[in-house]
Amino acid sequence: MTQKPEYHGDVAETYEALIEHPDADDLPLARALDNGIKAIGHVVMWANLILMIAIIVQVVLRYALNMNFPKLDELQWHFYGLVTMIGVSYALTTDSHVRVDLLYMQLSNRAQRIVEIIGILFLLAPFIYLMIDQGYDYFAESYRVNERSSSATGLPFLWAFKALIPISFVLLGIAALARLMHDVHAIVTRRDTDEGKGLMLPLTALLIAFVIAAGLSTLVETTEEMLVISMFLTFIGILFTGFPVAWALAGTGMIFAGLGYHFDMGNMAWTGLEDTFTGLDYLTLGSVVNRVYATMSNAVLVALPMFIFMGLMLDESGVAERLMTAMTRLFGTVRGGLAITVTLIGIILAASTGIVGASVVLLGVLSLPAMMQHNYSKSLATGVVAASGTLGILIPPSIMLVIMADQMALSVGDLFMAAALPGMLLGVIYLLYIFIIALLKPSSAPAPADAKRIDWPIIRDVIIAVLPPLALILSVLGSIFAGICTPTEASGIGAAGATLLALGYRKLTWAKTWNVLKATFNTTAYIFAIFLGATIFSFVLRELGGDELIESLVTSTGLGPNGTVIFILGIVFLLGFVLDWIEITLIVLPLMRPIVNGLGLDIPGFGEIDEPALIWFVILVAVALQTSFLTPPVGFSLFYLKGVCPPSIRLTDIYKGIVPFVLLQLFGLALVFMWPALTTWLPSVAY
Repeated sequence: MTQKPEYHGDVAETYEALIEHPDADDLPLARALDNGIKAIGHVVMWANLILMIAIIVQVVLRYALNMNFPKLDELQWHFYGLVTMIGVSYALTTDSHVRVDLLYMQLSNRAQRIVEIIGILFLLAPFIYLMIDQGYDYFAESYRVNERSSSATGLPFLWAFKALIPISFVLLGIAALARLMHDVHAIVTRRDTDEGKGLMLPLTALLIAFVIAAGLSTLVETTEEMLVISMFLTFIGILFTGFPVAWALAGTGMIFAGLGYHFDMGNMAWTGLEDTFTGLDYLTLGSVVNRVYATMSNAVLVALPMFIFMGLMLDESGVAERLMTAMTRLFGTVRGGLAITVTLIGIILAASTGIVGASVVLLGVLSLPAMMQHNYSKSLATGVVAASGTLGILIPPSIMLVIMADQMALSVGDLFMAAALPGMLLGVIYLLYIFIIALLKPSSAPAPADAKRIDWPIIRDVIIAVLPPLALILSVLGSIFAGICTPTEASGIGAAGATLLALGYRKLTWAKTWNVLKATFNTTAYIFAIFLGATIFSFVLRELGGDELIESLVTSTGLGPNGTVIFILGIVFLLGFVLDWIEITLIVLPLMRPIVNGLGLDIPGFGEIDEPALIWFVILVAVALQTSFLTPPVGFSLFYLKGVCPPSIRLTDIYKGIVPFVLLQLFGLALVFMWPALTTWLPSVAY
């Protein structure tokens, strides 16, 4: 385990220290490869700054000079593709990828390294080989015909952009080779400690997954259906070994593509199962390259790094510190005033950033020492910080909603508007809970003994502290809701606005800019890596008939339209205990679209909204996924919070603290379910 990072006033640096786990082994050649990958990443990450400038120039040219340049549009997703594809190898080098560490962190260092060696050789390496081989052919064909943009006024040399696919996977291969060298060297030289458990723990997880898969397979009839069930449970089993989620997805996809091919060819008769007609083979699997390219060139997803940059830069700007100082004085005479302040700041930050990790880190370091000093209940203090920090994933602008809109073919603006009221409602529910707890149990949230009465200077300071972030929120969300800017353009405006705030508050330094760019680069990269893994996993799942199986299983419950929605939400809630929101959004959510469309739900669209039932359903899933940040073992808010907690706060205090807030989130989910107009009214009046 890495040493707990210290907070020195730099949120992005602390956030990076929590998600990065560079290898402690010092093998010179492997270290040189690591440094080479990092050096490339440190150059490429500046493309995010160029991307922000390109978006701002595009907006200015359109509205100030009434000019439009398609080349600028294409440049944006070229820079996005460059940052994401090159970033994947950087994230592997720094070990920033998402993993389920419930069992993994109990393993000895030696066992962890063995897990990584096996995972790289049998899960990641085949995927890398496929993408280099097929990616090179994809690029070579584009180069042969001198492919250029489909737009007459677009960019030439499209083949150069497609060359990113094989190049980035060569870099990923080098990063994986360096990890293998570190692992083998550390094992041979016995540099790691042997404290912890052995390989029986992850092997047991795989065995349990195998037994469950075997049992469930008896409930279906065809070989394809058995493969689908086995594929899901194999992925879950591999997750519990602690291997990164992105490569667990990719590797599972590769394994079951191979199984599908051999069942097609009649090579699996020894299993006693019937042959299949999946159509899976190496060349068919190569079509994944085209899907990866589509993700690289997705104009909607360009908003992801910009919203991430915006949130991190805003956290660095000093806005939250000013809000904390002013609001603490405003609510100083109220029981639970500090907790109320944290929640209100969480709501304001949520409406200007979608980075849960950075928000939890910031709120934790700003408020927990003060709450402990004023004798707050440890469980209430940690629960408030963790829950308030997660609001950013629901209240727009939210990176989760951007990805959901892309996966469900919905308007980002519609989802942003649809999530605004439920997100604010959840914040209000938190505030009411704090008021009630402080009233019923004053000792858990006492008022400071030295609190001053509210006067005009205090109110003035609050107004001065609140106005800048509110102006930023209005510029971003207002431009989207008014139809002035696309979400991508608004994300660039928000990133520039947060930078100007940092400059205005004299917080914009070279070091902070570097840390924000690096954290943006790393965060975007590990999200995109899961995109890559989910692309091949979903492709193989569909070829095996997974769509039809899941649709038939859900619709055969006989629960009726509303009952079916509740059933799906229950599955999402349970999956949130073992999967991150990204995997659920990329794999599970798209499978639900035909099911929801076939339910005939009567959701009010007020005559203005296309597919109101689908928008309502997606927001329900988004609210349900709020819980995934607070529920162990994959509750990332808990991980970030523990990383910055004062030593006096134990993990059990955090677990006790989040239970009421998970229940409050479920209560909010019930309200949105019972009153669908909470999601569809605002989008309808915006037109």
